[in-house]
Parts: sequence; C-alpha cells; structure tokens
Amino acid sequence: MNVLEARGLTVELGGRAILRGVDLDVAAGDMVAVLGANGSGKSTLVRALLGLVPLRRGTTALFGEPLASFSAWHRVGFVPQRPSATSGVPASVREVVASGRLARRRPLVPMRRGDKEAVGAALDAVGLTDRADDRVSLLSGGQQQRVLIARALAVEPELLVLDEPTAGVDLATQRTLAELVGNLVGRGTTIVLVAHELGALEPLIARTVVMRQGRKVYDGAPLPTFADLHTHTHHLPTTGPQDHRPDLGTPLDRAAGGELR
Repeated sequence: MNVLEARGLTVELGGRAILRGVDLDVAAGDMVAVLGANGSGKSTLVRALLGLVPLRRGTTALFGEPLASFSAWHRVGFVPQRPSATSGVPASVREVVASGRLARRRPLVPMRRGDKEAVGAALDAVGLTDRADDRVSLLSGGQQQRVLIARALAVEPELLVLDEPTAGVDLATQRTLAELVGNLVGRGTTIVLVAHELGALEPLIARTVVMRQGRKVYDGAPLPTFADLHTHTHHLPTTGPQDHRPDLGTPLDRAAGGELR
C-alpha cells in the first residue's frame, strides 16, 4: 500500500516554476530521503504532498485517499524547518508538544489521560522531560528541533515527514535524532526526510530521491556518498515526466510556511 502518491506535481510562485511535474510514490514502511541543493524544490515537494502549498497542476493522495477529501491528519506527523517554526512563540515546551494532540481531539475538549501520556512519551523520546516547563524561545537550536519532533510524535503518526531536521544542529542532536528515527523505522513508521546533508541519519536511508531545479532527477538506492549529489546528478537518469491545504493544526506550521525551498 502506498502512503503517499503524487502525479505531475507543479508549483509556481510569482510566475516562477518551483516544482516541475514531479511523480512520487512512497510505500508503507519506507524510509525515504529527499535530497538536493538549496533551491532545488525538495522542501516545496513535501509541503505540496501534504497540501501546505497550492498546486498549479497535479494530484496527491494520502493513504489512498485524494488530498482534497483526506481528514485523518492524526495519521500524519510533520516537522517543519526549525528557524522560523519556533521564533516568537510564547509557549512552554509541554504546550508546544501538546499541540500535536489537536489532530486526535475534538475542539475545546480538555486533554485526557491518553493525551497526557502521549505527550509525556514524546518528551521522553527526545530527552526533554526535564525542560517541559521551560519556554521554547529560551532553548538552544538543537533543543528547539527536538521540541518540534516531539510535537509530531505526540500525534502517534503512521507517516512522519521531517523537513531538514539536521540543519544547524550539533552532532549530539543528530545522533539523538538518528536513534529516534531508527526506533520508528523498526516499528514500521513511514518516514520522508528532506535534507541537504544527512549526517548521522545516513546509515538509516533505504531510498534516495534527488531534486534539481524543481525536477526529480534520481529515485533509487542510496547514493554512495553525499558528494555524489553535487558532482554527479547531471548524469543521473530522470524517472518521470519533468515539465514543469489542509494545515496540520497549529500556528507553528503557518509560521514555518513562508519560504519555499
């Protein structure tokens, strides 16, 4: 079963093509890395898959259902890029992580025992239980990234999409993230990871999708080294035609949605 399906995704911004007719299938349990240089369209691709940027052309389906009618957002966790996602948010770590449960709760219904347990488990998974009452804005960059990951985990997703989770974080945080992702893969969680550099996550990658200038130029086994992404993508085969909405529930996502990359 495919968790994600996309056909002919085309996104334009200010008359400029950001994505150019991209096709993509992601099967349940896959661990996929979407790689590319800055401006290649990799972040825009995953946002288009989740309906967070409007399509000029193309179709997307989640768990076999067209995006326009998909409502089971409790099955999806999304970790946006950190720098813009946490700036100016006057909330504690626990409050931000708890916002991830909104997809599983009815509006205005207080958190129940199961919600609190899920939030506690997510905080523990990223090693921030002792910082739960601190303001997010006071944390280091790596800790803020872990808060966003915990927020996504709190919804207990079947599909986890991470947009550049290793950007600007230290090696210790990368290793924590790699251990966490490895555990999720072991449980059968489907993971789509956007990255400029893989760092400690590289050994976990089972499939690589390479983007260049809004096009998918490679889709297959992991490349031998990340350097190949920069030096050899002009030799890689194209795997499909290359002409070139619902939010996930919290203000943090809207704050992160400004820049298309």
